[in-house]
Amino acid sequence: MSLLSVDNLQISFSTRNGISTAVNGISFTVEKNQITAIIGESGSGKSVSCYAMLGLIPSPPGRIDGGTALFEGKDLLSLSEDELRKIRGRDIAMIFQDPMTCLNPFMTIGDQLIEPLRLHKNMGKADAKARAIELLDEVGMRSPAQCFSCYPHEFSGGMRQRVMIAMALINEPKLLIADEPTTALDVTIQAQILRLIADLQNSHDIGVLLISHDLAVVADIADQIIVMERGNLVEKGEPKAIFENAQHPYTQKLLDAIPSAERASQEGASDPLIEISSLRTWFYSDNSQEPVKAVDDVSLTINRGEILGLVGESGSGKSTLGRSILRLAPITDGTITFDGTDLTQLSGAALKGFRRRMQMIFQDPFASLNPRMTVFDTLAEPLLLHNIVDRKGLDNAIQRLMDDVGLARNFVRKYPHEFSGGQRQRIAIGRALATQPEFIVADEPVSALDVTIQAQILELLQDLGREHGLTMLFVSHDLAVIRQIADHIAVMYHGKLVERGTAAEIFGSPQDPYTQRLLASIPGKKSLAEPISA
Repeated sequence: MSLLSVDNLQISFSTRNGISTAVNGISFTVEKNQITAIIGESGSGKSVSCYAMLGLIPSPPGRIDGGTALFEGKDLLSLSEDELRKIRGRDIAMIFQDPMTCLNPFMTIGDQLIEPLRLHKNMGKADAKARAIELLDEVGMRSPAQCFSCYPHEFSGGMRQRVMIAMALINEPKLLIADEPTTALDVTIQAQILRLIADLQNSHDIGVLLISHDLAVVADIADQIIVMERGNLVEKGEPKAIFENAQHPYTQKLLDAIPSAERASQEGASDPLIEISSLRTWFYSDNSQEPVKAVDDVSLTINRGEILGLVGESGSGKSTLGRSILRLAPITDGTITFDGTDLTQLSGAALKGFRRRMQMIFQDPFASLNPRMTVFDTLAEPLLLHNIVDRKGLDNAIQRLMDDVGLARNFVRKYPHEFSGGQRQRIAIGRALATQPEFIVADEPVSALDVTIQAQILELLQDLGREHGLTMLFVSHDLAVIRQIADHIAVMYHGKLVERGTAAEIFGSPQDPYTQRLLASIPGKKSLAEPISA
């Protein structure tokens, strides 16, 4: 008997426009000691299917219209809330995608970790603490004993996600539902977490239902892959069959959107636009005499028209380096020369004038776009601030920007919350282009996007780079993305630049041990090693 057997599951939501079908009669199984992966874009119904089985969709507006979900012979869809509560966290655990909204900000990490142990296993406080610290170490937390007493706001997004994974695994459940568990994690930690999940599944006969939008992430560890599109199950099979002989056009589209390794480096004449020499950006804490050396003695040249990929784990200093170049972070020492001008010597009006030539695309467009400003106002602000156009020419300038980033012109009066993640990122790119800059820092611009939307944004950035002659520093922890878009690659580790070369050199013959470790952690290497046939 299967650990979980879902049959003809149907879910809908009541909206202002009537009934919307979210899941349309899907059926699948999860076996003991196996990993079943559900793949699909945002809105495909993959997450809501799992939430419904655990009684976690709001009702109304959501409702289950039909089907069964048998877990060890019990239909989860027919259980009461009290019966489900006994199963959740003990027999079935879930790793949620957004840890910041799931962790209690008023409780320490330790108290939240030991709560399920004491609730479901009646474990003593000392034993529960020891187990919690042990698991924090397993999921890659530095100084786990110290982390035990910290609060969620003291951790980065990736660290909070590791805490959520530890919390889900702490009771060694029979079924683990992992909803995009590695989306915000570096490639090395991502590989570590996926390996940890796979090891626990093997050693404890845990069944795993892994939700993801990225086929490459699940390629090496899944026993079965289910592909969903708009609430329908369109294909399922073993990874080898999916990757080598996908039958459905939607599956083929997902495979085609996986970042390609075929981009050749652009070897043109050396014409430096930005020259960084011995740059240091250090941060000092009131509680410590030792500074945090976010950027530590970095020297780097970026040539005109070049896309330089900057890669490294969280905390390596790559985002701080990008912000430092744009003078958005305080510089401790060193020089940044932009087209012959030392930016470290500029301030006030002189620096403001230079900002027209340098722009930034931030990682989270929802946080960087003003929720009270329409798209028109967002794009108009830099145009008017830098006197690029007057009021008479404003409408035409904004329409050209909308065309450039592939958004319909009639969207200009909408607000950020009315757009998808990919559309919001296009707005952010349009805002960065508004000043007609020569240089752009793109800080993880596709990290939170579905693989197909990610491919669209990467193609857009490449096209805009060629069309406008842009020079770009593209910051990412995703080596596959970096390889697709970058002419040259620089690798950062603990604030230092440890390696630089063409994409072919870095991927073909990495010299630094840290670069070698990053490359070894790329997801999907086994399944992606062979050509994919349609």
